Formats: sequence, C-alpha cells, structure tokens
Amino acid sequence: MSAETQLAVVPPKETALAVFSAANGLEPWLQQVRVKVDEFQKILPDLKTRKGREAYASMAHQIAKSKNALEAVGKEISAQQKEIPKKIDAERKRVWDILESWQKEVRKPLDDWQAAEDARVDKHNDGIQRIKDMALFSTTPPASEVARVIADLEAIALDDAWEEFLSDAAQAKDQALTKLRAMLAERTQYEAEQAELVRLRAEAEAQAQRDREAEIAREAEERTRREAEERAQAERDAATKREAEAKAAADRRELELKLQAEQSERAAAQAKADLLAAEQRAEQERIDSERRQAEAAERARLAEVARQQSEADEAARQQAAREADKAHQIKIMSAAKEALMSMNITEELAKAIVLKIARREVPNITINF
Repeated sequence: MSAETQLAVVPPKETALAVFSAANGLEPWLQQVRVKVDEFQKILPDLKTRKGREAYASMAHQIAKSKNALEAVGKEISAQQKEIPKKIDAERKRVWDILESWQKEVRKPLDDWQAAEDARVDKHNDGIQRIKDMALFSTTPPASEVARVIADLEAIALDDAWEEFLSDAAQAKDQALTKLRAMLAERTQYEAEQAELVRLRAEAEAQAQRDREAEIAREAEERTRREAEERAQAERDAATKREAEAKAAADRRELELKLQAEQSERAAAQAKADLLAAEQRAEQERIDSERRQAEAAERARLAEVARQQSEADEAARQQAAREADKAHQIKIMSAAKEALMSMNITEELAKAIVLKIARREVPNITINF
C-alpha cells in the first residue's frame, strides 16, 4: 500500500519481527504519522466548507489506513511467532490505542461541528413543530382559549434567529394563525348563539312565571268577589223573605239587616286582605324564581371554569408525554449507536445506521422503543 493512501509504510518483512518485538519498536513509524498529523493541524481546513470537512475525514481515514496496515503486519508476525505473542500484542495494542487517539484527535473538530450543526437544525425544527402544535386541541376549546393561543402565537418573533428556517417558520405561523382565527370566529359565533338561547329561555320562563302569578291573583280576586256577591244576594233574598213574612217585625229585621251589612263589610275587608296576601305570595315567588335563575347561571359559570381547567391539565399531560417519549427514543437510539461503535464503526456511520433503521428504511429490521 503506497504512502499516498496511508501515512506510514509498514516495516519490511525481514525486520518486522525485530521491530514488533522491541519495546516501542514501531515508534519511528508512529512518528511518521505524527509528523503528518502535526502538518495537517498547522493549517486546519475550514469546517464551514464541504471541501474542508472532507479534508478532516480524509486525514482521519489515512490514519485508520496506517493503523490497519500496521495491525495486519503485527497479526501476521504474531501468528508466525507463537513464542513472542505477548510482546507483539502489547505493541499492537499500544500502537492501536495511540493511532486511535490520534484519529479521534484529528476528527474531533469535524465531529464537534456536526453535533453543533445537528443541534441547531433540531432546535429550529422543534420550534416550527411547536408553532404547528399550537393550532391543535384535544377537545373543542372555548373562544377565550383560542384567543389566548392566538395572542401567544402572534408574540412569536420571526427574525434572523431562525436563520435559513425563517421561511418555514413564517409559513407554519401563518397557517396556524389562519386556522386559529377561523376557529375563533366559529367559537365566538357559537357561544354568542348559546348565550342568546339561554337569555331567551330565561326571559320566557320569567314571563311564564309572571303570567301564572297574575292568573292566580286574578282567580283569587274573582273568587272573593263572586263569594261576596253571592253572600250579598243571599242576604238580600233573606231580607225580602223576612220583610214579606211579618211587617210587625220591622224593627227586628232592620236590626238584623244592619248586623248583616256590618258582616258584609267585614267579609269585603277579609276578601281585600286575602287578595293582598295572594299578591304578596306572587311577588315572593317571582323573587325566588329570579334567585333560582341567578344560581343556575353561577353553576353554569363554575362548570365552564372547571372544564377549561380540565382541558389545560390534559394539554399539559399530553405535552409531558410527548417530551418523555422523545427522550426515551433518543436514549434507545443512543444505546444502539454505542453498540455499533463498539464494533469499530465510526460514530458518524453508527448514527447514520441507527437513523436509517429508525426511519424503517432497512427491511426486516426495527428498533423497539
């Protein structure tokens, strides 16, 4: 393998055994690699460009080539020289670990940049999803709740902080606001119609109650008047009969008529008192009816407050569940990535494999969350 594809050539076969058997025997070859690494780090490529990132990956790959080439020679010598396997294996491990650390050293800026880039993109995507979720409700919300969400959504700033995701964020915000404003108009009209129905029903019930009370008072007055007239007629008939029976008893009849007149006056006074009592009962029933209506309205208001609180609690519970589920998925995928990396697969490749499986793009393989 040429020096163009790896940073250090392997020791010649005739001296390989001596090199691998000696303490730090591969140090010259390691220094060849170290020189190239130091030269690379003197002029670090620009991570903001694709060419620069490819340069980091290329250098790390060349170190891996040298690592694998030296490892292959060591394995061959170890297989041939069974009597000195411990020395060879110790040197192999030392070289492997050093080159592994150098590989990570060279690749670290690229990995750090990629992690920061992924976090930045995820942050913007999460922000856009939160905007979309603001237009979603588990149950039909009241107009006041929709208005509050609209105010919160309108307060979200669309500025340079969104970077290249500004257009997507603006589109998501416009779509969510359009949906919420249509929902607000619909819920406002519906609640106004319901309030009007409640008012009309209350007025109808109050009018019916007043009509019933007036009818009761009228019937009581009519009954009292009729009874008074009947008594008066009966008294007149009796007086006529008594007058016809005996003129001689005029004085006595005159006295009896006077007594009967007084009795009629008392009866009329009693009838008037009964009428006043009926009117007072009707007024009390009207007051009681208005009180019952006010109590019913208060119970309806308290029920609405309880319903709104229940909806808010449910929304908070669902948000917590979504965040817990997302954290659980991240934990499972991280464990899968670490397992792949234990097989000497790079972190970048391990991450790509896990993501591809999670998106169900690999047939017959799934990740259990």
